[in-house]
Amino acid sequence: MSGIPHDHYEPSSGGEKWLHKRLPIVGLMYDTLMLPTPKNLNWMWIWGIVLTFCLVLQIITGVVLAMHYTPHVDEAFASIEHIMRNVNGGAMLRYLHMNGASLFFVAVYAHIFRGLYYGSYKAPREVTWIIGMLIYLLMMGTAFMGYVLPWGQMSFWGATVITGLFGAIPFIGESIQTWLLGGPAVDNATLNRFFSLHYLMPFIIAGLVIVHIWAFHTTGNNNPTGVEVRRTSKADAEKDTVPFWPYFVIKDLFALAIILAVFFAVVGFMPNYLGHPDNYIEANPLVTPAHIVPEWYFLPFYAILRAFDGDVWVVIAASFLTGGIIDAKFFGVLAMFGAIAVMALAPWLDTSSVRSGRYRPMFKWWFWLFVVNFFVLMWVGAMPAEGIYPYIALIGSTYWFAYFLVILPLLGVLEKPLPQPDTIEDDFKANLGKSSSKDGAPVATPAE
Repeated sequence: MSGIPHDHYEPSSGGEKWLHKRLPIVGLMYDTLMLPTPKNLNWMWIWGIVLTFCLVLQIITGVVLAMHYTPHVDEAFASIEHIMRNVNGGAMLRYLHMNGASLFFVAVYAHIFRGLYYGSYKAPREVTWIIGMLIYLLMMGTAFMGYVLPWGQMSFWGATVITGLFGAIPFIGESIQTWLLGGPAVDNATLNRFFSLHYLMPFIIAGLVIVHIWAFHTTGNNNPTGVEVRRTSKADAEKDTVPFWPYFVIKDLFALAIILAVFFAVVGFMPNYLGHPDNYIEANPLVTPAHIVPEWYFLPFYAILRAFDGDVWVVIAASFLTGGIIDAKFFGVLAMFGAIAVMALAPWLDTSSVRSGRYRPMFKWWFWLFVVNFFVLMWVGAMPAEGIYPYIALIGSTYWFAYFLVILPLLGVLEKPLPQPDTIEDDFKANLGKSSSKDGAPVATPAE
């Protein structure tokens, strides 16, 4: 399962041998749990188990909620109220599902930023990174369609605005928009399509998650140093790694317990904090909300979408060079999806030979500015597109693209990296304490 030398599962009893020849499921589980894992992983490597928990939570609560939901424009809003008021545990199920989506995105953004800082996208893990970005795109699509289902004011008008973006695509935009909506406007056909896809896509995500795990089990885990596990011999590999069970399983479960304590506090005491009050008003096509905003996890890309209006010189130039085919609306759509595309292309845009940001002094400054910029875009995405806010969004959007298209390629040429440890074992001894148990298990865990 992995290129790192380690002991594989050997069936002992007759029943185990019979099953192993026909379906090696026990061996697969054993190799997964006993996977040699770099022993210097820090607390930023906990988000995988949080994401797994969120996916399972969303599927289970979503299936139960679907049993009581009616995907019809005349009954959808009332069916949500029925779930909240009449179904046993219905309010808790809905609040778990709503806030589970937010926890899902908190975890995925932490997971992505960790990968960007420690260079987890670099060879030989490019395929793992691309699969992860596909999962992220499917998460965004699933979350958007789920936001439409309550059929409140923000659900209806959010769907109207976002599906309207596809109409900006030259020549084929109107056809695509009509196909998405099932008609000329957001209506019953739209709600039915979104309900079906919202139910289906989490299972596609689950399949991609299995492929994602398979991919990094093949290449091995990255680690804070970016130095690969030694594969010269089993003895050398054992000095750099410990089995995933029990060491990192227990650590991950401890971190998950802390995160869930906060999560259930939010669900129990402030479940609507991250929602929009307008979504508790039934959808009305004749009344437009004063300020249409998506959920918080879409806000950075919503800010990028709105940043490029008809007064921005690059939009004017693109419109002139294409004879008006690329107008401001279409340019904004290209920028929004382009912001995700350049992130997916990070393995090829980052020219540095050093993997981990820990040993790249110039990179650290630009990276942390990128993180701050992400939160600035999130904030400005929730603001009206007037006054100073469009200018802030434009500056933030410019830096987003400059980080991937200019800064990362140049840093590989200009930056002088710090010395790296020769092995993971050297880093572990230097940073995590001098003593360890006889079997190489870590005694302490890193603070960073």
